[in-house]
Amino acid sequence: MKKLASIEKLESWIDSYLNFEKTPKKNIFWLDTMKFFCEKFGRPQDFSPCFHVAGSKGKGSVSMFIASILDEAGFKTGLYTSPHILDFIERVSGPHGAFEEEAYNNAVEEIMNGVKSIPAEELPGQRPVTWFELVTLFSFLVFRQAKVDYSVFEVGLGGRLDSTNIIKPKVSVITPIELEHTEFLGDTLEKIAYEKGGIIKENTPVVIAAQRSEVRKVFEDIAREKHAQFYFADDVIKDLDFNIKNICNCIKNNTNLVANNPNFNKNCIQNNTISVKNSYFSLMNVSFSSKLFKTTIQTSLQMTGRYQAENAALAALAVRIAVPEISEETIARGLSKASLPARFEIIQNPAQYENIPFLVLDGAHTVNSVRFTMETMDKVFGTQDGTLLFACAADKDAEDIAPLFKNRLTSVFLTKPGNVKQSDLNTLADAFDKAEIPYDLTEDFEAQIKKAFAYADAHKSILLVTGSFYLIAEVKKFLQK
Repeated sequence: MKKLASIEKLESWIDSYLNFEKTPKKNIFWLDTMKFFCEKFGRPQDFSPCFHVAGSKGKGSVSMFIASILDEAGFKTGLYTSPHILDFIERVSGPHGAFEEEAYNNAVEEIMNGVKSIPAEELPGQRPVTWFELVTLFSFLVFRQAKVDYSVFEVGLGGRLDSTNIIKPKVSVITPIELEHTEFLGDTLEKIAYEKGGIIKENTPVVIAAQRSEVRKVFEDIAREKHAQFYFADDVIKDLDFNIKNICNCIKNNTNLVANNPNFNKNCIQNNTISVKNSYFSLMNVSFSSKLFKTTIQTSLQMTGRYQAENAALAALAVRIAVPEISEETIARGLSKASLPARFEIIQNPAQYENIPFLVLDGAHTVNSVRFTMETMDKVFGTQDGTLLFACAADKDAEDIAPLFKNRLTSVFLTKPGNVKQSDLNTLADAFDKAEIPYDLTEDFEAQIKKAFAYADAHKSILLVTGSFYLIAEVKKFLQK
């Protein structure tokens, strides 16, 4: 999809503002600037009823599942997620692609003219405006311009002080919590849970994934204090079952695995999927029930893995509580049509490297998410040897992640995740040394990507790229050359 001129104009303008994704910095989180802007722009965050999704892992997938269900029910739905893989517009779109150009063009003019007209001395505390504040404000304006019926907002970092936390959702959703971003959110699970739980609103229901006991208590305490009815998925969802197919056996038996989705080709274009042959295979059947559902929900998902089955059930529960008139059949169809790039995305025989049977792109970057990725690799591909291309940001737990690859992938290529995120190659090397995993490491990520692909192609090996969405973005750029 060709980038809109208005979006290029917007990106050029906001790049002059402090960007936490590129330059992490303490003490830059507050809500009064967002409140100030939204008052100036006529409270665009209140235009449509919405959902708010926080958590350590899975929040992007849950957000997409929710948006896809709402879309299937006939509601025009806005979806705000981060980061984007190739195109900024991925952050502010619908579940199955971008809105009409006019909505973006009008929102760009509205935000640029409006912000430029505000004297710096009027800003709360005369603090600098941040990149993420402007992008979040832009999402509010686009959704208002597009006249959406519903919107779904994924939290950027934490929750309590995240720029999205001025919305008033119909339901809040919290995915599993892990130790992450400890420099900014706290060094214990309880402290991180407190920050994530900041999205729980007064008298507003909250749906929460299964959590460790100490995390669960934090959320229960916050919900009771806010008089918010709370639902833990492991209490409410029953008989969650899933079956992941072995792709090699299916292809051998001529099983049709390409997602049965009328929007399939459109998705591949809008999500910047490099679909040389097949992408977004339908590899997992899922079923679950609950007293809140009249019948058992049975569906087939394009996003694969045990964690995605849990994400789908969490999203279905959130929709049922917020919009109970949506039927079980519609929920099942909506779940089946949800897809996101870099969430165990499978590309068969990628362009120029047709000896690579499968390329797997997965943005997993926490210990548990990488563990789930490897679990899914085993189920989808069996015991076949594979090649790993891995990079992670400096704040990730490389020491605990590295052992998860031991005796699973025969050749390992390490690098940094592009030029956006800070990385620590010495720590990364130490982690793989400690795990006794041989590797090839270089700081030149472009050269290492080329080397990993050439090796996998020469050895007819499956190639797994994981550890960072930013690394996957670089891989997709590489394949488009």
